[in-house]
Amino acid sequence: MDAAVSLLDRHDVDGLTMRRLAERLDVTPTALYWHVRTRDDVLDLAVDRIFGEVPVPPVSDDWREDVRALVRAWRAAMLDHPWAPGLVGRPMLGPNVLARTEFLQATLVRGGCHGRHLAVVTRMLANYVIGASLTEATWRRTAHPDARAAARAHVAASADAYPTLTASGHLDDGRWSDDLLFEEGLTGLLRAAAGPGTPSEPR
Repeated sequence: MDAAVSLLDRHDVDGLTMRRLAERLDVTPTALYWHVRTRDDVLDLAVDRIFGEVPVPPVSDDWREDVRALVRAWRAAMLDHPWAPGLVGRPMLGPNVLARTEFLQATLVRGGCHGRHLAVVTRMLANYVIGASLTEATWRRTAHPDARAAARAHVAASADAYPTLTASGHLDDGRWSDDLLFEEGLTGLLRAAAGPGTPSEPR
């Protein structure tokens, strides 16, 4: 899958074709179909390959920090391969994805999550990291370096129509970085994740 990931990194999802992949591997396109049925199978395998770059943290005495370590590394892998966040919504059954999802849920169980609450929190965290990564990756890939500043200037120029957005610093990455906002959002999610009777987060 290294060849597929390399092509995706260079050409994005639309640029990955079975013919191009076959050329990279120096085989015929027909030969690829001995190993995969469709291009979608290649994409699924490539995403699972990316998840293999996410280290499974050692288990510590602080379940929140264990979740943080996994989610931070997940976001980093998505940003290293900006085509990936848009594909993670597909059903992912590869061994790397499942191993990290198993770690996440086992860690949340240690934090007091069970049953439906466990399913809800798992989805909250997954949607958060996928959404944040997709937004950041899209800005980095497609926007001009000054695009966010221009968007911020547009909001500020219409302060009468958007007083709250203007006052809050909406789209002002000079005020709060993506990293800071991601970390504080994750902290909020972990506070909400704790099950009844779970000790409060250390200060």
